[in-house]
Amino acid sequence: MSVENDVGVYREALVFLGTAGVLIPVMTRFRVSPVLGFLVAGLVLGPHSLGRIGADLPWLSYVTITSQDAVDRLAELGVAFLLFTIGLELSFDRLWTMRRLVFGLGMSQVVLTTAAISGIALIFGNTVESSLVIGACLALSSTAIVLQLLAEQKRLATVAGRSIFAVLLAQDLAVVPILFLIVVFGKAAGDAAGGGAASTGAVWLGLAMALVQAAAAILLIIGFGRLVLRRLFRLVASTHNRELFMATILFVVVGTSLVTHVAGLSMALGAFLAGLVLAETEFRRQVEVDIEPFKGMLLGLFFISVGMRIDLAEVARYPAMVATSVIGMTALKALVIAGLTWLFRLSRPVIAEASLLLAGGGEFAFLVLGLASSSGLVTREVEQFMLLVSSGTMMLTPYLARLSRKASARARKAVAVAAGHTDPTPSDSPRIILVGYGRVGRIVGDILNKQGKPFIGIDVDPEAVARARKAGVNVVYGDATQRAFLRKCGLGDAPAVVVTMHDAAAAEHVVAAARAERADLPVIVRARDADHAARLFTLGATEVIREVLEASFEIASTVLQALGMPVGKVIAVIHDERDTRKKRVRAGVPAD
Repeated sequence: MSVENDVGVYREALVFLGTAGVLIPVMTRFRVSPVLGFLVAGLVLGPHSLGRIGADLPWLSYVTITSQDAVDRLAELGVAFLLFTIGLELSFDRLWTMRRLVFGLGMSQVVLTTAAISGIALIFGNTVESSLVIGACLALSSTAIVLQLLAEQKRLATVAGRSIFAVLLAQDLAVVPILFLIVVFGKAAGDAAGGGAASTGAVWLGLAMALVQAAAAILLIIGFGRLVLRRLFRLVASTHNRELFMATILFVVVGTSLVTHVAGLSMALGAFLAGLVLAETEFRRQVEVDIEPFKGMLLGLFFISVGMRIDLAEVARYPAMVATSVIGMTALKALVIAGLTWLFRLSRPVIAEASLLLAGGGEFAFLVLGLASSSGLVTREVEQFMLLVSSGTMMLTPYLARLSRKASARARKAVAVAAGHTDPTPSDSPRIILVGYGRVGRIVGDILNKQGKPFIGIDVDPEAVARARKAGVNVVYGDATQRAFLRKCGLGDAPAVVVTMHDAAAAEHVVAAARAERADLPVIVRARDADHAARLFTLGATEVIREVLEASFEIASTVLQALGMPVGKVIAVIHDERDTRKKRVRAGVPAD
């Protein structure tokens, strides 16, 4: 391979990484969503902007991205990783409680929005088949953009977040029959051109086979996951090999995505199902932490790929028509969703937020329109125009998200005023974080339970975690030395962190991570000896309990009471001795 070709393989990867390295800090500084930054970067660096003049200015080829197909394939994995993490946040029980929203609200939105947009397309002279295709693809919203915005705002667990996710999940499920109908329409068009006709029986048989194939893929993933995944991750975790753990996560995400892709479903749906299965295991939080960098980078690539599709030259040909279509489609979808959410008796704040956030187009429009164009259902010009409209609405989504927050806040305030009180936002009670669930940790946990103090236990021994969870104790597998993992476990509002780990070095790392995250947090740690205790105090531990010293105090207390000393005086003597030794250790002068 020549040097020039060798550089070409990595050039676009370098452009993307450089763009991410510059954009994310800049967007964070100016409090702008990175989603919008990546969309603009794709627009500027793509083949329709700077890439178009690269032939005249060769040096521009080193700062542009021209391979749309390669970017699209990696971008699809980004959406899959996003849905995987969303699945981790849910469970089958929680999903079952959402069935009314998924199959009622979500499917109604797809059908009614498709009918409304198809009717408008029919008025503009499109055929019935092409109008249905246009309506179906524009009825879908962007799962990646909307969920990423909700995740950034930490609103996925709210009523509005769950309602929006239910609609997005219904849209993902609707992709299968939509793609099948395009194939049927395309075949019918071909038969009509050749003088034949497609039989109704063949159409229904083909649709039934497609649905059976999709259902089989879903059942395979769920069945395989419940039977194998927990055992697989427990086996991998027992090796304490982080690289192997990460490789297993990637294997599960990519493998399940490919299974649903082969079955005609979206790759994202397969990854979502895998996340749902893993959400019921003790490995959920560690998986979330490990997968985050991959999800973020690949999602950034997805947003860049959306921006790359926008051709400003095409927009310039009929700017008024494009602008009118973008605004009209957004308004139409918002009205349909607002009406449906009202019929499903959702609150006014939820109606305001859902109708605006779901008003934009989605990434599946590119897939649907591409297939429709290759099948001859829509012309190349119509395909490009609809891509511009869909991309334009996706570019508007971050702004719609801000508007939806404001509209939701106003609606919430109006409801509170009408009711004569403020609108409280209930939240789960904070939990003590108990790091290390061995012999000492179990005793501490038992006492906390008896006193009604909620806690979450953490351990790196998968067998110990499995035993605790079997006994009904809230213990998860994970590496507590990672600040991101501690945040996933609720460090932000935890009343205290208790570290009972036997590994001295790991305990120090946990104290440093917890203290770096919160300066006000009580951190109580088990220490092996005086030197270890001194290091822990230096790292920011609030209290340090030396196991040997406490055993000595317990023996001394028993001896003094046996010799007839009053209990109150014994407690005072032990307290003074403990305080003296603690002061000496804090000062760096070990007492033993």
